[in-house]
Amino acid sequence: MPPIGLLFLTLFNSILGLSILFPILGPLGRELGLTEVQVGLFSTGYALMQFLLSPLWGRLSERGRKPILLLGILGFGISFLLFGLFALLGQKGFFSPGLLFLLLLLTRLLGGAFSSATLPTAQAYVADVTGRENRTAGMALLGAAFGLAVILGPALGAGLAAVFGLLAPVFFASGLALFNALFVALVLPESRPQGEAPKGRLSPWDGRVFPLLLLGFALSLSSVALEQTIAFYFQDRLGLGGVETARKVGMALVLYGLVAVFIQGVLVRKLAWPPRTLLLLGLPVGILGFSLLAVAHTFPLLALGLALQGAGAALAGPGVTAALSLAVGEGEQGLVAGLNSAAQALGRMLGPILGTGLYRTAPEAPYLLGAGLLGLSLLLLPALFRRVKL
Repeated sequence: MPPIGLLFLTLFNSILGLSILFPILGPLGRELGLTEVQVGLFSTGYALMQFLLSPLWGRLSERGRKPILLLGILGFGISFLLFGLFALLGQKGFFSPGLLFLLLLLTRLLGGAFSSATLPTAQAYVADVTGRENRTAGMALLGAAFGLAVILGPALGAGLAAVFGLLAPVFFASGLALFNALFVALVLPESRPQGEAPKGRLSPWDGRVFPLLLLGFALSLSSVALEQTIAFYFQDRLGLGGVETARKVGMALVLYGLVAVFIQGVLVRKLAWPPRTLLLLGLPVGILGFSLLAVAHTFPLLALGLALQGAGAALAGPGVTAALSLAVGEGEQGLVAGLNSAAQALGRMLGPILGTGLYRTAPEAPYLLGAGLLGLSLLLLPALFRRVKL
């Protein structure tokens, strides 16, 4: 198997281990006596560490991709093992709810700190093993690995929890990460000679990358604001009960994920469109999806709006990542990948707060925000293309 195929498996396993927890963190938190706000802080703290440390990991990966990738996966696995052990002890009454929250939050901060090494290093690895003409297809393959894992992970987590209890997915995720680390150590080849010193620093304000980082932040913020509110929106728009809401949202999100995986895993790789084309196609499709969500009142239209937004993000996301990679030199791939991951993490930090806050004002507001951000980005694309040669 070629190195990029092995990297696909590596990233798929990493994201699968993370997404397994999506359906169980809420009910597990309630079982442990934690509030909704405390459970929400687990995700915020995780994203905060990714925002702070992704640039550092990207820079360190210039000395060698494989050691940093291995360290990130191992740290992720250990953090989840500690999370599961502390939660198990909390179930048995060894810790007060306050102390238990602090211990669990520390493990999430640790997990965010180490997992922030994985994505930027994987993006830099793709840049190492692909030529400039194949860079976009390579980045799209990473997106497909991410999307496929997000589709399968929650279903696997829910199944494990139903059979073995709420902590089973946590320990499974830890074991999967340790297995993934063994796979990387034994199978994945190094893509960059180790020991090479990083070539200086890359500022996020650098004119080659700053406009693209802003665009990546806008895509991340709008998508996360949608993800955090879409279940409420389906329930309120369609007048559904809790169980029926979960079923309808689950069906729509599977469609959303399948569209994204097909576009990134098949369409983008087959057609080999350059970043400029992906952005010019992806942003309007995303705007259409957000706009349809804002006015839809039936399940078919809501599902269609969600699928269109997913299609737009699946086109524009690899466009931004590939454009950033192509905008800098070969010795700056880890640096720019770290900045890209930090920009996306900032969107993941602010998206839940902004999305839910806007939803309280008007249910359509998060989707109008998404349409507005993508619309502004589309208007600024000509200026971006003048500054960044793609």
